Amino acid sequence: MAEAVPFSTQIRSATERQHAEAENSRFMSDMLGGALGVDSYHRYTSQLWFIYRALEGRWDQLVRDPLAGPFIRPELARTAELECDLSHLLGPDWRDGLEPLPATVAYAARIDECARDWPAGYIAHHYTRYLGDLSGGQVIRCTAEKLWNLPHRGDGVRFYVFDGLGNPAAFKRQYRGLLDRLPLDDLERRRVLDEGQRAFALNTAVFDELAEEFPAAQ
Repeated sequence: MAEAVPFSTQIRSATERQHAEAENSRFMSDMLGGALGVDSYHRYTSQLWFIYRALEGRWDQLVRDPLAGPFIRPELARTAELECDLSHLLGPDWRDGLEPLPATVAYAARIDECARDWPAGYIAHHYTRYLGDLSGGQVIRCTAEKLWNLPHRGDGVRFYVFDGLGNPAAFKRQYRGLLDRLPLDDLERRRVLDEGQRAFALNTAVFDELAEEFPAAQ
């Protein structure tokens, strides 16, 4: 009898296409390729602030949840780091005039809805964001440092620095173990996989709106 496929493998496979679409979006390709100015990075970072406030806004409740609780790690929290970055990038009055894109509003609202009403679905968003930050996010950090002369692992890119986690590879292994041990039946697993795909689609929608706002010079 064949062994069941680990849930961490299932969610990675289920979101593989959407993940590739997000990574290769026009906005990210143009920004990281140097075709856009630093304002595009400022705007992108500001959208992350709205997203992570939703992602981390209900941690006090979620930490007590039997499903989501083990995933809530203070070392992962990014909101304070984003605020340091935005203060460095935009100045002390960075909150003035900060506006979420419509796609960002929809993304944050869905995260908050799951955090409030469906902890298993929230885990799908937690997975797509934090494991992405620990992997592809490091490429963004290195590129931003070079393109815009930002301090290495300092203000402006602190969002991508996870010093409190220790060994990122070991953490990711532990994280996948938590996914594999989730006590979900087949129907609920399918729903969580679908939510993972939805999370990437919501993220890509933000990139699409950023691409409209920052068209690359022809």
